[in-house]
Amino acid sequence: MTETDEVRIDKWLWAARFFKTRGLAAEAVSGGKVHVNGQRCKPGKDVKVGDVITVSKDQYTWEIRVTDLNKQRRPAKEAVMLYSEDDASINKRQQQVELHKQQQAMQHPSERERRPNKKQRRQIHRFKQDAL
Repeated sequence: MTETDEVRIDKWLWAARFFKTRGLAAEAVSGGKVHVNGQRCKPGKDVKVGDVITVSKDQYTWEIRVTDLNKQRRPAKEAVMLYSEDDASINKRQQQVELHKQQQAMQHPSERERRPNKKQRRQIHRFKQDAL
């Protein structure tokens, strides 16, 4: 898999399947959601094997170590081999998932975010047309 000894961070995050597109990966890096070796970086920053990357996406955080480099997006089974995650990071993310589930369960069903049904969509369309 290893082709070179350095790869751009946005390409690596895309190849490791943390983000669906390279543009989203670059946007996250520019927005400060990704840190390399504890420091904020730009999308053009080169990562090497052994670098520690912290990725914050949605409410969850990954603390991973780069174990391999790849410029191309490969199947998920191969993408998992590009990094290793320590047990503390896995446990922390599991706790975040459980906390999020508990918060969702405690909310009243009417307060949960959900898509509008057909009737509500029609009301929204009517309201927008009347506003024009």
